[in-house]
Amino acid sequence: MPSARKEKLQSPIEYLKGVGPMRAQLLKSELGISSFGDLLEFYPFRYEDKSNLKKVKELVDGENVLLSGTITDYEEIGVGRKKRLVAYFQDETGTLELVWFRSITWIKKILINAQEVQVYGKASLFNRRFSITHPELEKIGEETKTNSVPHFPVYPSTEKLKAKNLSGKNFAKLSATLLPQITPFDLPENLPDAIIKELNLLPRITALQQIHFPENEKMLHDAIERIKFEELFVDQMNICKLKLNKSKVPGHYFEKVGECFNDFYKNDLPFDLTDDQKQVLKEIRQDTKTGYQMNRLLQGDVGSGKTIVALLATLLAIDNNYQACLLAPTEILAQQHYASIKKMLYAQDIKVALLTGSTKTAERNLLLDELQKGELDILIGTHAILEPRVIFNNLGLCIIDEQHRFGVAQRAKMWKKSKTPPHILVMTATPIPRTLAMTTYGDLEVSIIKKLPPGRKPIRTVHRMDHKRSEVMHFIKSEVEKGHQVYIVYPLIEESEKLDYENLEQGYELVSTYFPGHTYNVAMVHGRQNLAQREHNMQGFVKGEAQILVATTVIEVGVDVPNASVMIIESAERFGLSQLHQLRGRVGRGAAASYCILMTGQKVSKVGKERIQTMVNHSSGFEISQKDLELRGPGDMHGTKQSGVLQYKLANIVEDVHLMSLARESALKILALDPQLEQAEHTMLKKFLSISKGSTNWLEIS
Repeated sequence: MPSARKEKLQSPIEYLKGVGPMRAQLLKSELGISSFGDLLEFYPFRYEDKSNLKKVKELVDGENVLLSGTITDYEEIGVGRKKRLVAYFQDETGTLELVWFRSITWIKKILINAQEVQVYGKASLFNRRFSITHPELEKIGEETKTNSVPHFPVYPSTEKLKAKNLSGKNFAKLSATLLPQITPFDLPENLPDAIIKELNLLPRITALQQIHFPENEKMLHDAIERIKFEELFVDQMNICKLKLNKSKVPGHYFEKVGECFNDFYKNDLPFDLTDDQKQVLKEIRQDTKTGYQMNRLLQGDVGSGKTIVALLATLLAIDNNYQACLLAPTEILAQQHYASIKKMLYAQDIKVALLTGSTKTAERNLLLDELQKGELDILIGTHAILEPRVIFNNLGLCIIDEQHRFGVAQRAKMWKKSKTPPHILVMTATPIPRTLAMTTYGDLEVSIIKKLPPGRKPIRTVHRMDHKRSEVMHFIKSEVEKGHQVYIVYPLIEESEKLDYENLEQGYELVSTYFPGHTYNVAMVHGRQNLAQREHNMQGFVKGEAQILVATTVIEVGVDVPNASVMIIESAERFGLSQLHQLRGRVGRGAAASYCILMTGQKVSKVGKERIQTMVNHSSGFEISQKDLELRGPGDMHGTKQSGVLQYKLANIVEDVHLMSLARESALKILALDPQLEQAEHTMLKKFLSISKGSTNWLEIS
């Protein structure tokens, strides 16, 4: 065992009394606990008030309770999946049933020869009888009887650990063994004294002692606040340090707003810009004339007018003798951008080209030659732009649309397309909640377009179940007869691609029976079609030759058909909120009233119902993204889980917004006075930051 006290937290967990090699291996494989330090930061998930035992006669329906009594009998009922274990519990005031549908073998081991037990769980009343399903069960020994405290810690555990007598409650014995061995020498303070005093935070060692065995409710609250703040502060220090350092990266100097920008703005702008759009352009202009590289995230709801802002930014680059490129995740979206930008620049002497995977060889070779010679001003394309043979003459600006669809390594390749890193503008039509932006994109400047351009009509969203399908089809027919078009979208999940494809085919056939070919034209688009067929069907819908488009989520972004007034989303419960909002944004682009109909079966999960209701009640992408964050958690949004950020043990960026803001303010204050953390009071903080798992360097891969 390591002898130096400074290495105590690195001591292998097997050397802690009560663990040993076998338990140590399980702790590592099941929970990732391999050292004393890991156990110290393995926190309880709830606390039991063992000084406040309830009696059976005091039970209230739906209340979590702790009971002490005896098991009079138990039996297994049913077979197979319907098998359950029922134990009969009683105290001096009454009886109730304890029911388990899983872990039956392990529970039976406790029940055998059990006399007195403690039970914890939610009491449920049915037919005037109380029961508790899947209660926590502990055989009472002398130690349990005397351990009556108001805040007894209960830790997460697993079935394998419980089988080795390491239940959520037994973990408390390990923590009680470890804590007296940890001194301030082993666990030095990592926050500056000024912050601790200003925010009235507990010392680090006190917080860790109190979170495991709190003296009272206030000490528990203060311990949790201190640990949450530390987690958020460390992340914000890393992000803000990165932002500070990266602000000094040399970048192209856009000296002027020239003829291309001004001529287009005065004569060819298709509509008046909103105040939000003007503000974003002002921010981009400020960034690009500093001589340092711009790294800006542009958030804008579906249809908010990000493309026109992107175009004006490219004109700014061209006015300063630089090339620009726009990177899109799909060919459909790249083609949409190309057609739109070409149309808007019809009066300008600006050369625009499109590069995708399907660009013909001869055309590609000519394009690449012009690009390298500097004869091409704007290149729009897909991942094909990332290929090594795509060489720019003088790339000054790179715009990445729907940036979360590009992998880290892919986005990093754009940095190598110019000797001086190009200015970077990343755009997303999936708004990111402020708290998530502060953590995931805290090292980028953030611009927001909230207000939609004038003329965009609100989209009415409704939920309909399968038994109402004939009514929905009748409604579609009425819209088609008005001259409008309709999308019908089916889910596509990789794990069940074959099944999804079959559902799509069946859906297409069903729609075709309602809308026969001799009267209507129903087109179908999906990923299994070859590119030419898919493009032909899609263009048929864009041109109005097909009234109904049955498709997978391939049309989620990039399709702009102002005449489409209805979006039907089949099996809507299988989509995430942001995807539902993106799909809904395909309609409402013209003058007609527009509708989004969310179709589901009779059985929808609780989370599925919440998603559907959120879509029905809210139209703002910012409100929807906040709800998405609450439902799914930060780790699942926009691929952030793979980045290594947001893996907090206690902090929650949805619930702890105030702490997040305090952490960010504190980090910025320190770095403003001592950017390199060279002052004596920041020595321990600097050391701690160097060994902690900081935020992913998003700026370098934007």
